[in-house]
Amino acid sequence: MKDGIHPNYRDVLFVDLSNGFKFVTRSCVQTKEMGKTDDGKEYPLFKLDTSSESHPFYTGTQKSVNDMGGRVDKFFKKFGKPTEAKKAAPAADEAKSAA
Repeated sequence: MKDGIHPNYRDVLFVDLSNGFKFVTRSCVQTKEMGKTDDGKEYPLFKLDTSSESHPFYTGTQKSVNDMGGRVDKFFKKFGKPTEAKKAAPAADEAKSAA
């Protein structure tokens, strides 16, 4: 292998800032800080905004589109349902064309 062309692949401590969850895995990510694990070992530190421990999809707190109502229901709530006069007008036109 050539020297100086490969990334620095090493153990890195990742910390989820939203809940403090820590895990160590191997990575090439560039870090400037060092952090300690619960057992006292020191690793390069990389801070995350979210991880599988805090993301709504993985924690089960994500709201389903089916639970929140469909798009049509949301439209009717916002703009109201069509009036009966508009519904009756197409029926009257059909009766005239059938005669």
